[in-house]
Amino acid sequence: MHTASSRTWVPGAENKVETKWHLVDARGLVLGRLATEISRRLRGKHKATYTPHADVGDHVVVINAEGVVLTGRKRSQKVYHRHTGYPGGVKETRVHDLLEGEYAPRVLKMAVRRMIARGTLGRLQMKKLHVYRGETHPHGGQKLEKLDFGSMNVKNRLRSR
Repeated sequence: MHTASSRTWVPGAENKVETKWHLVDARGLVLGRLATEISRRLRGKHKATYTPHADVGDHVVVINAEGVVLTGRKRSQKVYHRHTGYPGGVKETRVHDLLEGEYAPRVLKMAVRRMIARGTLGRLQMKKLHVYRGETHPHGGQKLEKLDFGSMNVKNRLRSR
């Protein structure tokens, strides 16, 4: 016999999920480690109320996305492939070209997207990621909590050689 207090908490209409807004400055942070932490926050795995089939994650605002760092020779050698849908339509883009160009936030978005589930829930979670080039962002009305990812681990920030 179960009592009402011993039941498992499940997010739903009567159990509201509190979402927070986190602000991350990506300048000087390692891309893969940053993408991993962002995907954890988007999915809600950092919370005790994590539920795999529900969207219980937080919003993440990333500024200075063009300042993200890749270790080793990845900046010059890493290549992204895409297909146009036509025969022989494989296109490739180097990470260096993306980071130096207008679309620097795409590098971080692609890294996070590949860590999120593919499907309806994953698309909902990706809508909570807001990546911007430079310091400015339009989310001043939200209560942003600064997430100092660089100080969580020595390896999160690239050391000078």
